Amino acid sequence: MNRPDNLPHRRSIRLQGYDYSQAGAYFVTVCTQGRECLFGGIENDAMALNEYGCVVRDEWLKTAEIRTEIQVSEFVVMPNHFHGIIIIAEPTFGAIRELSLPYDHSVGAIHESPLPSRQQRRQMTLSKIVGRFKMLTAKRINETRQMSGVSVWQRNYYEHVIRNEADYAQIAEYIGDNPRRWEDDTLHPNAT
Repeated sequence: MNRPDNLPHRRSIRLQGYDYSQAGAYFVTVCTQGRECLFGGIENDAMALNEYGCVVRDEWLKTAEIRTEIQVSEFVVMPNHFHGIIIIAEPTFGAIRELSLPYDHSVGAIHESPLPSRQQRRQMTLSKIVGRFKMLTAKRINETRQMSGVSVWQRNYYEHVIRNEADYAQIAEYIGDNPRRWEDDTLHPNAT
């Protein structure tokens, strides 16, 4: 399918060749559509969530309840964006299997693959997790404000693969300090 010439070509922000379904820790940032301040405001260097901000917080916490191999760590809901760390742990037997194990007739036993198939892993990729989070928060927020189908989030999101403990500590500190540094934040509506 050819793209019309007037559409911009999007450059992927993903790490080329990286398997985002593998175990690891990821730093995620999601911005509101047009960077609109929807989720509350900063008061005394702390985030004061409004009703929509509480929806974002609650849905993020529910993310870890979806599957046992997902954990959420440090996060902050800001007036017009969200930062969070999500950890995809090694899957345990049965945690992501949706089909019965294949029976190998040649040896008369169940053939167990040591790793889940690509299709099974795709069910827990980072993009699926973030996509679900964005969909559920947008749906709840739009129901509350009676604005069905209005975009809450920008189309994409930013992610960073956390490579070691020092990287994790630096990102966790950044998340914790985000409300205090709001006036200087590049995502602040008045940022140049």
